[in-house]
Amino acid sequence: MDLPVPLAVVAHDAGAANIILAWIEERDLESLRAVMRGPAEKLWRARFGEARLMRDIDAALDGAAALLSGTGWASELEHDARAAAKSRGLHSVAVVDHWVNYRARFERGGEQVLPDELWVTDRYAMAEAHRALGGIPVRLQPNRYLRTQVEAAGPVPEHGDLLFVSEPARSDWGRGEPGEFQALDYLALHRDVAGIDAGATLRIRPHPSDPPGKYAEWIGRRPGAVLDSSADMADALRGATWVAGLNSFALAIALEAGRRAICALPPGAPDCVLPHQGLIHLRALVRA
Repeated sequence: MDLPVPLAVVAHDAGAANIILAWIEERDLESLRAVMRGPAEKLWRARFGEARLMRDIDAALDGAAALLSGTGWASELEHDARAAAKSRGLHSVAVVDHWVNYRARFERGGEQVLPDELWVTDRYAMAEAHRALGGIPVRLQPNRYLRTQVEAAGPVPEHGDLLFVSEPARSDWGRGEPGEFQALDYLALHRDVAGIDAGATLRIRPHPSDPPGKYAEWIGRRPGAVLDSSADMADALRGATWVAGLNSFALAIALEAGRRAICALPPGAPDCVLPHQGLIHLRALVRA
C-alpha cells in the first residue's frame, strides 16, 4: 500500500473496511489517522483497539498527505471525507469492494465527488471500473483479507451445514416483505434442488448492519435453523458445505474456499450482480 504518510483512513461499511484493515496490519500505525464509524469501527477496535482513532474527518485530514476511503452505502462519512480532501487538495484513493453501481457510490444529494484514484481487488471489478469511471486511474491491489479468510476456512467438510450470509436487500421487489427474507424463504423451499442434504442445518449469519434479533422470529418458526455467531467469515465457513446469499461478497469468499456457493435471489428479484464463474443460481435450477 504505497501511499504517502501521514495517511487518513476513513471507512463505515464492513466490505471495504475488511480489505483496508488487512492492508493496514502491515503498516506502522503511527503513520495513520483513522476515522471509523458503524461496522468499520467495530472491526478496527477488534484489531487495533483505540490506536490512531480520530474524533472526526477534519482531525484526520489535518496534516495528512493523502486519504484512503471506503465506498459504502450506509453512511455519508466516506463521501464527506472525499469532499473535504478535495477541498484541501489532498490525493484521494477510494476502495471499491463490489462489482456494481460504481458511479453512484460517489454521489450524495446530487453532489458527485470522484476520487483521484480507484483501487479494486479483482479483474471483474477492474473491468467494471474502467467501463463506469473511465478517466480515473484504476489500480489492481491484492485482497489480503480474502486470502486470509480462505486459508483459515480450511477444507470443505463432507457433511457440513448450509450457511446463509445475510445482507439488506433494501427493497421488497413489490411484494411487501424485505428481499432478504424472500430469499431465505425461497432457499428453504427449494434447497433440495441445489443438492443440499435434507438434514443439514440452516445457519444464518447476520450482516454487520443488521439489528440484533432481526432473524429471531424467522428462525423460531423453522426447526433446523440457527443463528451463526462465528467471530469472522473464516470461522463461519469452517463448518459449511454450502453457502447461500443474495449479492454478498461473502459468496465470492465461499467460492474461493471451495464451498458450493448459491445465489438465492427469488423470482421477481433483480438478476444477481456477482460476475463470478461457478456461482449456482437457485432460480435457474428451479426453472430447469
